[in-house]
Amino acid sequence: MPEFAIFPSLKGKSVVVTGGASGIGALIVEAFAAQGARVGFLDRDAEAAQALTERFENVHCALCDLRDIDALKAGLVELKHQIGPADVLVNNAARDDRHDWREIDAAYWDERQANNLRHMFFAIQTVAPDMIAKGAGSIINMGSNSWWEAGRGFPAYATAKAAVHGLTRTMARELGGNRIRVNTVVPGWIMTDRQKTLWASPEALEAHRTRQCLPDLIQPEYVARMVLFLASDDAAMCTANNYMVEAGSI
Repeated sequence: MPEFAIFPSLKGKSVVVTGGASGIGALIVEAFAAQGARVGFLDRDAEAAQALTERFENVHCALCDLRDIDALKAGLVELKHQIGPADVLVNNAARDDRHDWREIDAAYWDERQANNLRHMFFAIQTVAPDMIAKGAGSIINMGSNSWWEAGRGFPAYATAKAAVHGLTRTMARELGGNRIRVNTVVPGWIMTDRQKTLWASPEALEAHRTRQCLPDLIQPEYVARMVLFLASDDAAMCTANNYMVEAGSI
């Protein structure tokens, strides 16, 4: 088993994670909780959210659908009352449903952007004033290897994820004068339960192993470790950039 680092600067910090009830998000929540941070997460899966919060005294949840911006803002206010003003925001929530470009209509396109991009900006808009008041903060947006690798089968998703990088770069400039750092983490094909259930056939896994420089499939805890680093004081001079966790597949 790997021996992971402890970041003293994360102890007692207020951390908000979107989409934290399952998958990569749940591992991020667990990783911050283990560092002694006060963690709040947003999700719409009530059952998974309850199971996660029951495991930790320092983890709280606000239930909401992030596609509803008013509900998102209300959830962030609720978490602020529980854990205090955010020191760290992890914009993790996304959904990589497959779709055929020939069958997409305007409503589906807009829904994909709402699911994978729009909430990130409004979460930043909501928590940034408290970070500005503190004169510090770390915002971590979750990107994707999908568009870097010119992947197929999800053009609306890949477009939204490509836009995340533009959001990171411009908000890093907007907020940097207040010592607020904004970065993008770029996961490769991460072996969450959802991926293994829906798409990780033996043939697909073998093809992806061949594409990677490293032979091992990527477990979600390695994405969480990169997020911890970027949230910590160790990364104080890191902003406006991409941090890959993709085993050399790009």
